[in-house]
Amino acid sequence: MVVSVLAGCAGTPPSGTRDVSSSGGGSAGAREPTYRHVVAADHEIASKAGLEMLRKGGNAVDAAVATSFTLSVVRPYSCGIGGGGFMMIHLKKHPRVSGLPKTVALDYREVAPSWATPNFFETDPARRNNANASIVGAHAVAIPGTVAGLLEALEKFGTLPRETVLAPAIRAAEEGFVVDADYMRAVGSSNVARGTGPEFAEFRSIYLLNGKVKAGDVIRQPAQARALRLISRDGASAFYSGEIGSTIRAVLSSGGATVTAAELAAYRPTELLPLQTIYQGKRVFAFPPPSSGGIVLVQTLGMIDSRRAEFDSFDYDSSAQVHFLTEAFKHSFADRSRFLADPRTTDVPVLALTSQSNIRDLASRIDMNRVQPIESYGSNLPRGSAVAPADSGTSHLSAVDSWGNAVACTETINLQFGSLVVVPGFGFLLNDQMDDFTTRRGKPNAFGLRQDERNLPAPGKQPLSSMSPTIVLSGESESSPVELVVGGSGGPWIITGTLQVLLDCVTYGIPASKAVAQPRIHHQWMPNTLRIEPEIAEILEGSGAQQRTVRAGLEARGQELKLGKSECVIQVIRRSPLQRDRFEAGSDPRKGGKPAGE
Repeated sequence: MVVSVLAGCAGTPPSGTRDVSSSGGGSAGAREPTYRHVVAADHEIASKAGLEMLRKGGNAVDAAVATSFTLSVVRPYSCGIGGGGFMMIHLKKHPRVSGLPKTVALDYREVAPSWATPNFFETDPARRNNANASIVGAHAVAIPGTVAGLLEALEKFGTLPRETVLAPAIRAAEEGFVVDADYMRAVGSSNVARGTGPEFAEFRSIYLLNGKVKAGDVIRQPAQARALRLISRDGASAFYSGEIGSTIRAVLSSGGATVTAAELAAYRPTELLPLQTIYQGKRVFAFPPPSSGGIVLVQTLGMIDSRRAEFDSFDYDSSAQVHFLTEAFKHSFADRSRFLADPRTTDVPVLALTSQSNIRDLASRIDMNRVQPIESYGSNLPRGSAVAPADSGTSHLSAVDSWGNAVACTETINLQFGSLVVVPGFGFLLNDQMDDFTTRRGKPNAFGLRQDERNLPAPGKQPLSSMSPTIVLSGESESSPVELVVGGSGGPWIITGTLQVLLDCVTYGIPASKAVAQPRIHHQWMPNTLRIEPEIAEILEGSGAQQRTVRAGLEARGQELKLGKSECVIQVIRRSPLQRDRFEAGSDPRKGGKPAGE
């Protein structure tokens, strides 16, 4: 589907106290490194794995798949072969694929096992009074999709042999990686604190070094290397119906969760049509449900363009600009909460939510002087009420090649280190994606979010997700060159962070490395709190007796503020405005990643 949004001019150039120098010209642009092909991931070892494929003549899909398998090793608390994800693929040139250019949204999100009935966590005696049952342990695990998704992408759209693409991940598992500050942050998470039982002994041994892990230690994973070798040799069947699959079923069964050989072997990724919109004369591809991010992104960009002249008059990071974005987020997130779920089991009104008339109505209801009653936000359509789930243990990568192909890929195991269940003999972690469902009516999930009954578990059903891999072309035509590849990790912050980096790069011309480092805001409708980083809140605006902070300007409009650091980590690739055959790349410094390209 295409949601047409009026094109407009670029916004007011950045101002204020932050480092937002544009690469639209001058010496600032010359200092931004550029690449003919590049990968941006949240660990340098993984980015280099992707670059290795590009150097071997592989395309962006080869690079993305190599990067993802390597992230399973070096960022095991964020993603991995025991999880799932979304991949947006834009193909411009390929030796075997016809009908180019084309853009595909590949969904390999986890699915609920056959035991996961809507009332399971409320009625099962052993789980009813155990708040952690959907968070850690066997009943937290949904059927993984990552291996099936990555290998389908590689077989259909890649160009290199499976053995070549998995080689860097196997090498990383054998040689090990150095524990960094972000790994130690994950070790200190509340989810890790749940892993004290004997059933989590292998987790503590491999990933916590028996409780003694510290920055600078080297973690080697020979068991995961064995799993990766089997996948390299035998493909997805090794994971879903071979020795790995048998061991997955055995470890889940030992925890009381029965998964049959047939349902594990039956897992298949799904190709979806991306959501599309036109923003500032550029075609934007956003991920459709079961991602909630695409609809929020399309609606928010549409609200900006519906009031384009007014939005362009706002100073960058002024209280007016932040207030407008916050009010737009409230409308979009209210719809996310009330309407979105797995479209295979629930009727999701995508066309109505993203129609021009609905978006214009939402935009017209933004009052620049005052916030509105919280229940008034969202589309005037028949609706339920709840708050949708989020993804915390998540990782994003972006990749482009010199032929014009691009991949935006976001993957997750949900909370930090997932379910804490290690597959014996193979060393990798299984997800805890069951907590992304509404496991207990009226009760919050691990993120403190209350969820609608649309999102109750059922066999084969996917939980809603915040993952938002996004690709932007430089013109309205699908044959236009890739302009931006962007996405992130961090629960519902993924959506607002991805959109703000998109605005920084496309509307304000901020270089990629600076855009990912910018302070950000976040509002998800409920709770009714605007999260804002202090660097924005304390900017001074106005002059003389009228001078005040952005914080004061927002509070005068009725916004309830909470200062704190952004929980989103973004990876972006942007076409250079100075060298149109080359790209800038930025890995968010919040997680210590680094791009790799040449």
